[in-house]
Formats: sequence, structure tokens, C-alpha cells
Amino acid sequence: MADTSEARGARTWNATHLPDLTGRTAVVTGANSGIGLAAARALAGAGAHVVFAVRDLARGGAAAARVSGSTEVRRLDLADLDSVREFAAGWDRPLDLLINNAGVMMLPERRTAQGFEMQFGTNHLGHFALTNLLLPYVTDRVVTVSSGAHRMGDKVIHFDDVNLRRNYAPIRAYAQSKLANLLFTLELQRRLTEAGSGVRALAAHPGYASTNLQSHAANPLARALMAVGNRFLAQDDKAGALPTLYAATQDLPGAAYVGPDGPAEMRGAPTLVGRSAAASDPAAARRLWTLSEELTGVEWGIAAPVR
Repeated sequence: MADTSEARGARTWNATHLPDLTGRTAVVTGANSGIGLAAARALAGAGAHVVFAVRDLARGGAAAARVSGSTEVRRLDLADLDSVREFAAGWDRPLDLLINNAGVMMLPERRTAQGFEMQFGTNHLGHFALTNLLLPYVTDRVVTVSSGAHRMGDKVIHFDDVNLRRNYAPIRAYAQSKLANLLFTLELQRRLTEAGSGVRALAAHPGYASTNLQSHAANPLARALMAVGNRFLAQDDKAGALPTLYAATQDLPGAAYVGPDGPAEMRGAPTLVGRSAAASDPAAARRLWTLSEELTGVEWGIAAPVR
């Protein structure tokens, strides 16, 4: 980034720089903890009405009760496409911001309600379905939270075995799901532009943020190492939410990717960052979209009539 006054401002950007969001509505998936809760708190503090889209209504309600501002809690289990459809069927008003934040990380091998590998099914397919079902209502933008881990693993979508039944490893599955988030954003923006829509699709990653995601890693040694990293290296959840908030509220180009500006994008103020060649492949993005439609039974949402 060039050392202009605008660039210097971006390097010091934080939640106090959020614009007035009065009258705007945001859905934040996984808003009951971590960077989702931090983002929801900041958005509500700036005047937005924030919908906590959470799997556990009791935990979501407890989290929302600690947030000052206008909030509501609705049930959404991204690992169950029936729950995704139920959430979308209950939506009937304009939606300014859809923040696809929820996710699972480096789990032991598990399956979603429909039998998909849990990380791909939750992190990508659940948000793919949710976005397309809600898209007729979205007025401004969709922000999907990815990760620097999209550069790890095999650096490809395993189209011949997307559920990794033949060769499962927690990091391989997580990396694939985070690569899928970026390819989804790329193809979503292409389709929005082609349709003449003013809605923008963007992605963000938190850097190394201390959240409860790391505590669910399959490998005990990995959990121990990440616990140490959370204590001594990671930034807190408020700082980890800044790239999401920046992507959600600043005037950025469609398909932009936002992350921390520090070394290795681990921490720092939000700024535009690069992505891997695999995450920039339009052919892979289109192929993933087609596969995702087949797996979820949910098609391109912009063509759906507003109910």
C-alpha cells in the first residue's frame, strides 16, 4: 500500500471509525462468541439492528443480552441445510449486511446432517445456501470470513472427493473450506456484476485471533500449541473482528479481501490483502459454484423472486 494519508488512516482504523449505521440491519452468523460477537457488538454500537444467527439460542440470547443496542436472536445451524432453509424462510425484510462469520476449525472427522464433511459443509456449503436464499433481500454487501489457512493443506478443492472420505486430515479439510470461502466470494461477485446488481461480495480474515475455535482442534498437541499462541501471540477478538467490520462498512471494490496489515498478516489494522493463486482461479470458482448448487439444492439467489 502506498504511504498516502488514506493508507496511513487505514493502518490506524478501528471500530471507533465505523459510520453511523442507524436504520441498517445486519445478520451475523456465529455471533454468540469470538470475532462474531465482537463484530455484532461493534455494529450494534454504531446503530445497526443486529441479528444473532446462532445454533444455540440460549447462548446466543446470553451473548445478545451483553450487547448494547438493537439485537435479536434467531436459530441457525449451518451444519443442517434444513435449518438454513428454515432461517431463510423466516426472513421477510431488507437486509443490508450479511456477515458469514461462523465456522469450525480442524475437527476430528465428522459429518453434517446431510452427510457432508463437517468443515466444508459448515464453513462453505451452509453459508453458500444461506447467502443464495437471502440474496433477494440483501441491499448492500455479503462479507464471508476466510483465513490465511486457505494457503495451507493441498491448496485445491478436491472436486473428486470434496468430503475427503479417502484422505481426511483436519488441516486439509479446514484449508479446503477456507479456500472455498474465497472462491465463493469471487464467483458471487462475478454473478452480481453480470446481473447488474449493486450488492458487493467481499471476504476478510482475522489474522491470528484468540477465540474458542482453536480449542476444538482434533490433535491434543495442536490444541496445546494454539493455547500458548492464543496467550502470547494472538490479538484479541475485538482486533480480530476489525477486518470483517472494515469489509462490511468501507467503500471497497467487490471481491476485495481484507486482513491485518502486520507481518504475515497475523495482527494489525485492517487493509486490503492478497490471496493465493488457487483462491484467484475463476474456473475453479465457477466449478465450485456448480458443485455447491448440486450438493445443497440451492441455486443462484439473485434470480429468485422477493417474497
